[in-house]
Parts: sequence; C-alpha cells; structure tokens
Amino acid sequence: MKARLLAFIILVVFGVARMPIEAGMERRQRELHYHGSRLTLDIRQRLGQMGFVAALSGFRALVADVLWIESHSAWQRTEWGRMKVLFDSVTSLQPRNMTFWDMSAWHMAYNASAAAAMDEKESREALRLKAERDYWKIGEDFYKRGIQNNPEHAYLFEGLGRVYREKFKDHERAFEMFEEASKKPDAMPYTHRFAAYSLAEVPGREREAYARLKALYDKGEDEHLPTLLKFLGELEEKLNVPAKDRIYNPASQTPPK
Repeated sequence: MKARLLAFIILVVFGVARMPIEAGMERRQRELHYHGSRLTLDIRQRLGQMGFVAALSGFRALVADVLWIESHSAWQRTEWGRMKVLFDSVTSLQPRNMTFWDMSAWHMAYNASAAAAMDEKESREALRLKAERDYWKIGEDFYKRGIQNNPEHAYLFEGLGRVYREKFKDHERAFEMFEEASKKPDAMPYTHRFAAYSLAEVPGREREAYARLKALYDKGEDEHLPTLLKFLGELEEKLNVPAKDRIYNPASQTPPK
C-alpha cells in the first residue's frame, strides 16, 4: 500500500513539474493536427486513477501500449464492445499513431461486423444486418477521426477508401478517399489506380472513368493490369466505343479475371 502511495505521489510531482512543458507541447500538438486527443473525464473513467495520472505525467505511450495489449485479449474473447472502449482510449492517448487508428477501424469494420452478421444468438436477420452495418460505421468513424489527426498522410485515407468500397459498396466515396490519398507525398504507387477503378463503378461517371483508365493504359505496359483491362472493356461496351478504337479486344486477348 505504501509503495503504491509513493508511486502515486511521484507521478503527481512529476506531472506538476511537466506542466509548462505540456503547455508548449499542446501548442505544438495543435500545429500537428491533434484533434480529439485530450485526456477528458471520459478517458479518466476508462483508464482508472493510476492510469490517468500516468498519462498526465508523460507516460501516454506506455499506457496506450498496455491498453493495446489488453485489447488483443478482448479480441481473443470476442468482446467487441470492450474492444471499442479500449480502442477509443488508445487512439486518444496516441492520436498520431496511424497503426492504432487503422487496426481499430479494421477490427470493427471487418472482424466485429462479420461476427455480428453470423451471430447465432440473434435469430432475426434484420437485426444481424443492422449490427453488422453499425460496426461498419464504427470503423468508418475511427478512420475519420484518424484522418483528422493525420491529414497529411495517405495511409488512413486509403483504409477508409477500402471500407467504402468493400463494405458500404459506396464507390463514389471510395473514389474520393483514394483520390485524396493519391495526392499525398507518401501515397502507395497503386492508389491512383484504385481511384480510377472505384470511379469506373460510379453510375453516370463512365466517360470520366474511361478517360482516366485510358490515360493510365497509355503510360505503358506497367499499367496494363488485368483489373484495368477488365474495367476498360466494360466501359467500352457501356459507352459503345467503336471496335477500331477499343483497347480491350476479347478476340486477341485473354479475358482478364
């Protein structure tokens, strides 16, 4: 008991001594787009007294790592609600760690949603589908908040684009996310293609998509990928492109899978 009390006093003293430093850090955090990362009373309730004081005393990363390990245990027990609470705490403590945002979103939008859709305890399909979609929205929210805190990077834009494409089947919003990601200096080489592929599935934007895909094709053989050829072929049919002007000719090419 005395040891715990001594540790508590040390953390408090250390925290008070750091207050001027923390004030400067807070200004810097605002410059670096830290949003929603304050240690609120809600976070205080989640962390408990010792964890909250430790976070205030400059041990945010350590506390976040401990909670992340705990969230893995919750995942093994399929405690989705507890995982969500832990993820909220971890991302609040370390809002510039994009992996935390990405994995939190992925667990909710993919693992938790799949479990909800197959939940044998719920006999009504409508409620299972609603729970599944609710988890998609939670995943979407993690990505959106992560982007607010890391707007200069492509990583979370790409993740949100995948959720819109694979879960919501909202190809227009998927296009917007991949398009935004492709503008970032750390964008992956394939992101511009993903933007074009998503645009190709948006009703009413076929001509725009075809122009983008053709521009990619004209860059050279490195862009002549099966998916690109597939979308080009489909759009040439929809747009009634004359046979002589078509890029994808089924008679001379193996149909892409």
